[in-house]
Order: sequence, then structure tokens, then C-alpha cells
Amino acid sequence: MAETFLFDIAAKVVEKIVGLTVDEVRLAFNVKTDLKKLEDTMINIKAVLLDAERQQHQNEKLRLCMWKLRDIFYDAENVIDDFNCEALRKQDAINHPNTYNLKVRVLGSCCLPLSFSLKKSHKIKDIIGRLGELATEWNSFNLRQCSDNRHVFRRETISFVDSSDVIGRDEDKENIISMLMKPSEDRNVPVIPIVGIGGLGKTTLAQLVYNDDRIASLFSLKIWICVSEEFDLSRLLKLIIQSINKGERCDDSTLDALQARLRSLLNDKKFLLVLDDVWNENQAKWVELRNLLRSTDGFSPSKIIVTTRSLNVASIMSSIPPYILKGLPLEDCLTLFTKWAFNDGDERHYPNLIRIGEEIVKKCKEVPLAVRTLGSLLFQKTDESDWTYIRESEIWRLEQHENDILPVLKLSYNHLPSHLQRCLAFLSLYKKDEIYHSDRVIRLWMANGLLEHPKQNQEWEDVGKRYLNELLSRCLIQKENDFRLKFTFKMHDLVHDLALDVSQKECKIVNSETKTVDENIRHLLLCDEKLIEVPRVLEEMKDVRTVIIQDAKKRSEIVDKSLINLCVSNFKYLRALELRNSSLTALPNSIGILKHLRDLDLDGCTNIRELPRSFDTLRSLQSLDLRETGLKQLPGSVQRLIELRYLEITIEATHLKEIRAGCWTSLQSLVFFECFKLQCLPEGMQYLESLRTLNLFCCESLVSLPRSLKFLTKLEHLVIVGCEQINLKMEEEEEEDKDLQLSLKTFSVDESDVLTDLPRLLLQGSSSTLQQLQISCCTNLSGLPAWLLNLTSLRKLEIIYCKKLSALPEGVDSLTNLRELTIDGCPELSKRYRENGGEDWHKIAHIQKVVITDED
Repeated sequence: MAETFLFDIAAKVVEKIVGLTVDEVRLAFNVKTDLKKLEDTMINIKAVLLDAERQQHQNEKLRLCMWKLRDIFYDAENVIDDFNCEALRKQDAINHPNTYNLKVRVLGSCCLPLSFSLKKSHKIKDIIGRLGELATEWNSFNLRQCSDNRHVFRRETISFVDSSDVIGRDEDKENIISMLMKPSEDRNVPVIPIVGIGGLGKTTLAQLVYNDDRIASLFSLKIWICVSEEFDLSRLLKLIIQSINKGERCDDSTLDALQARLRSLLNDKKFLLVLDDVWNENQAKWVELRNLLRSTDGFSPSKIIVTTRSLNVASIMSSIPPYILKGLPLEDCLTLFTKWAFNDGDERHYPNLIRIGEEIVKKCKEVPLAVRTLGSLLFQKTDESDWTYIRESEIWRLEQHENDILPVLKLSYNHLPSHLQRCLAFLSLYKKDEIYHSDRVIRLWMANGLLEHPKQNQEWEDVGKRYLNELLSRCLIQKENDFRLKFTFKMHDLVHDLALDVSQKECKIVNSETKTVDENIRHLLLCDEKLIEVPRVLEEMKDVRTVIIQDAKKRSEIVDKSLINLCVSNFKYLRALELRNSSLTALPNSIGILKHLRDLDLDGCTNIRELPRSFDTLRSLQSLDLRETGLKQLPGSVQRLIELRYLEITIEATHLKEIRAGCWTSLQSLVFFECFKLQCLPEGMQYLESLRTLNLFCCESLVSLPRSLKFLTKLEHLVIVGCEQINLKMEEEEEEDKDLQLSLKTFSVDESDVLTDLPRLLLQGSSSTLQQLQISCCTNLSGLPAWLLNLTSLRKLEIIYCKKLSALPEGVDSLTNLRELTIDGCPELSKRYRENGGEDWHKIAHIQKVVITDED
């Protein structure tokens, strides 16, 4: 079931070719001609790739041909990226002419060297030639053009279920029935969505409810429809009419006739409609059906149950919070497994198999369909070796049938757009039970070019956030914790199995026991604290784009040096390198040859005291994490990394070098982490014209913010935590300060002992944009300023453990957009504004959500 991701790769390569030909880079005529030919060839292939991807699992020759195409496409992408790297080198030569000889400086700013163009022209011709060699075989498959409308293959479900076969869903059934019995408050038919990943038992739960005797007495009419692949109004109306008429064929052809017939059949009837397996996220289609079902007068007595894997579907179809179906408890899973693995009572004769079965059930992570799948594989098998094999095998490697767990989960994967399929597969690079960090994942996706080009007024990071939200809404990942500007999430083990299955030739986890690795693997995770030398299987690899090295803290520096040297010498197209908590004392100077490197993570490398001289040649670098390193100073040459978008630093210096004009113009996020000696932010902050996020964590010696922040008109998030000596008083001083048009959306200050004021200059300059304000653990803050009432866009205010605060500003009720107020650990405030008996409760009573917690 491994995927080639050809459609998405081809789309990205074509996009890059088009971007290159319209860019400011001046290309030689022969290069333009070759690129145009390559573009045309790839567009022709891309036109039929969706058909090829759908057929590949039934055609081995086609699948092998697609793997060959994948490698060619990747090579084409590398060549195009070479042009961009050379353009960056040329731009750097113009910006810093003193470091290059006269011959380089006199070249035109947009003209690439002839020798470079000739070399790349030969490579492009070679790629076109390789595509030509495949043309005859490719054309023999007679592929056709089709649109990129992802769909779910038709499934059929029925309303009947034998309740004796269902284990552990009694409480869920009672909860749903209780919701069905509640009276309606609207003309619209209330919709109860049941949501969860494939295999949890959403359909089974709906069947249990549907067949309960209380439901038969509550609703005079029951209708079961499996929606599945297509939310087509005409089709659904016919199915509903056919169900009401006990299977009698519906021959009405027009929508008008269908809706008239349906309304006559439903007239004065109290019905329960189950819409099983819904995927439609087009609200207009749902509204069409809803309007035909709504009551013509008064409250609707009828109800609808919807089962879906998508929270988006649930929110479109219902205002009722979705019923999130949880997994089965272990004890129920064991009962279910025994039911499917043995004939009734036979399990008593095989206590040794039951012990192994308990371990097998734990692999299923509470998903009933997975339990049933593995139980069925072992039915009537009493040889202990068969059971041990299932216990030791990854679920995704086991043979499965159409209605087993992975094929059912694969429906969710098939329904994803091609770009999301590739991003989900990338998450298999991490081990099971990994805690993913949203910002880290987005940066890795960016480094590997997996994100769509941002639309107007968007950044790459916004696209990544949208992707994660889509995966969350489809229940393919689960949020763990929300932080200020990011969140952590996990992936269910079975979804991880699915990701492993579809990414077999893209991603690989390597440890000391790994014997073979496909030489064309693109992404590697090295995760073995017992690693005493570089695995030999890696030495022949050349095309790796991502290397994540885990458990580095537990290995010797010698091994990490060998790994780094391998990355530098073998992986010249490396895009991302994560080396956290390594005992390395220095990066090799040769790292500068990794001209395609876009993401470098050195978090926790406390022994690295300085960066190599060649560091400024990493011109493609977009993300640099130097948190908790031992750096004495950030060299000025790092400012030459003009593509840098994310920078997190820990340094031992008291001052940073001044930021020069024209440097870091792409920087989106800047984080100072545990810079204990840092006394002030660098001069020249006003040149960070793209900065959207500024985070200051535990910079204990920092005493103030520079007034140059008032020039950062794109700054949206300012977070200050653990800066104990900081004084944020920033008053208007000049005439121009009165009309500042800033863009802050969130401001947060936490753990500042000397704080007595808020930065008026920045906050009042953002009065029309600031939405969230958090003040926490500021022990000497005794009052909030009156100008706080000017923050007319404020929606959320949190005041936590500010014990000297005794009152909110007079007139707080004028903040009409304020929707949430939290007061926690502030005794005087809690007493004054509590709902029952607080003298000033009436001043905040208009706020929708008020949480006031007294100090413990």
C-alpha cells in the first residue's frame, strides 16, 4: 500500500519551474528552453497521475514505473533548487561585496554564471532523456485525465446489529438515547453527530440505538441511510423515500418531484434518520437536505444521528457538541478478542494463548475493529508460534481484508487531498507515542517543500497551521496541550501504522539492528542510544533530505561526529537536520557545503560554544534552533542568512551585535531563551520588517524593551516570561507615537517581580487588533491603567496570581468585545468581582465566560 506521492511532487516541481522562469534570475537561453521542455513534459505526465495513483495497487508494472518517475521528479526538484541556491549566493555577493573578488562583483545582479548554467543544462537534458526512456512504457498504460476530487469508495452499512455481539457500548448507547429524548427547540431537525476515527464503532453504536425498543416507541418512523461516497441530494432523497416505502423502487427523476413526495411521506411523522458514514464538508449541500426535513410549524419532534470521522462535518451539520466516541477499555477489548479468536468456551483450554492475546490486544489501542481484525487472524489457530508472530509483528505488515482495520482507516487517508496525504505520511518518521510539537512539524514540512504556496496575506507558517487543523478535524491526530502560540499532539498507534504503510519508501526509522534501507529513502530517523557506530546501511545512500538524530545525549561524541560527517559528505541535498542534546563540541566547518539545508535544530547542544566559519554559506536556512546551546555570542555573519524565518537562541553574552539594514528581512519568529546575562535586545530591531512573533523566556537581566519595536508593524504576538527585572513602561514620547498603527493580537507577561506598568506604546498602538491579554505572577503590579479601556478589540483577559491587584479599571463594562475573563489567585479581585456577593460583579456580568478562582 506504499504511496509514490507523484501527483503532489509533480505539482511542486512544476510550480518551482514556473517560479524560476518568472523570477528575477537571468537564465541563459538554452537553460530557459530546457526548462520549458521539462515543464511541458511534467505537465503532460501530471495530467494523468491521479488515474495512475488509483490504479497502481492493481497493476504491478504501473507501480514500478511510478517509483522510477518519483526518483526522476525528485532529481528534477533538486536541479531547480540548485538554481535558487545559486541565486541566493549571487544575492549574498551583492549584499556583501567585500568578501568576494572583483570578478564576482562585476557580474550582473540577475545573471547566473555561464559555467553554472551549462552544467545545469546538461542535468536537465539528462532528466528529460530519462523521462523519454520511460515514455513508451508509461503510454502503454492508457491513463486518462481526471480531476483531483478525492472521494471515498462506496460502502454499504445496514441498520441491523445483534446486540449480543457488541461489547462495551452500553453507556454510550444510553447517552445517545438520552440526547434523542430531549425536546427540540428549533424548526430544524436536531442533529447528533457521533465522531471518531475509523474502526472505533460509530456505526455499531448507531445500530444499537436504532434497534433499541425505546426508539421504536419514541419515533413512528425510522430511516437508515449509508451516505458514504457522495452527498448528492437526488440520490439521498431516493434512498430515504425507498427506505420509508420498505424498499420499493423510487422512479421520480426530478428534484421537485422527489422533494414533494418526501414531504408528503414525512408529513406529521416523528422520524429518526440515521445518516451513516458522512464525509461531505460542503455546507450548501447539507442545507439543501436540512431545509426539506425541517418542520413547517413549531419545534421539530424528529431527530437525526450522523456518524462521521470529521469534526468539520459535525460542525457543519449540527450546533450540538459532537459525541466524541472513545476507545474500549482493555477488559472489554480482551472479551471481544476472545470472542473472535476462539469458538465459545475453547479459550479455557489455552491459558498460554490468552496470555499472549493480552499483549496482542494492547497493540490495538482500544480500537474494536483492530481487536476484531487480529482476533480473526488467529481464529482456530492454536499453535503458539502463530500467536507470537502476530504479537511481534507491526499491524501494518499483517495481511488484511477489505473490512479490516487498516483498509478501513485507509478510507480516511484516501479522502485527504494529495498534499495532506504526503504530510501525514511524513509523521511516520517519528516513533509511536511521540509527542509532536506543532511548530516543529510545520518547520520540517516547510523545509521539505510539502506546503502549498501561501495565498495573499498568508505566510508559509499559516499554511502549515491550516494543514494541522485539517488533520485534527479529521481525527487523524489528537491535540494534547495548548500553549500560547502552538500545541502538542499525538497520533493514534493505528493511524501511525497507516502512515508507516503509505510511507515505506519515503521514511525510515533506523537503529543498531537495522539491516537494510532502500537507497532511495528520503527521510531518516536515527534513534538508538546503543548506537556505537554509524550503521553501514547508510553509507551507500545519497538522496536523503531529512535526518533526525534522537537519543544523542546517551551516545558518545565520536558517534555523533561520524553521523554529522556522513550527512555532510553523502547527503548534499539535505533539507533538514535535527541534532538535539548532542555531546558534540563543534559542528564541522564542512557543514557549509549543505547549500540546500533549510532547517537546523541544535536544541540542547550545550557543548557547542561557537558556530563554524562557513555557517554563513547556509543561505537556504529558514529555521535555526540554537536553544540551550553554549554559544558565547551570535556571530554577525548569521545575519547574512536572508531566508531565515525562525530563530531561537541562547547565548551567554550581555549584548547582541546590532542588526543591520537588509538583514533577516524574512524573519517571522524570534525567540530569546534563557539568555541569563542579556541586558538589552539588539539595536536595529526596526529592520525586522516581517517579524510576527517575539518571545522572551527567562532573560533574567533584561530590563526593558527597545522603543524601536514601534516600527514592527507586522508584530502580532509578544510573549515575556520569567524576565524578572523587566520594566515595560513605554509611554508616548513623540508626536508620531500618537498615531501608531500596530498589529499586536496577543500580549502575555509572566513572572516579572518588578513590573508595575504595561507597554502603553505597543498596546494602545494595537487598540484595534489586540484580542488577548494575559498578566500572570507579577507580584508588584498594583493597578491596571485606565487606557486599557481603549483596547476595543480585546476578547480575552487573564489575570493570574497578581495578588496586589484590587480592582479592574473603572468602566470595564465598556469593553463590549470582551468575551472571556479569568481571575485566578488574586484574592482582592476574586472577592470584589465574584458572581455571588461581589460588589462589582455587575460591571463584568455582560462577559460571556467568567472564571474566578480563589487562591488555594
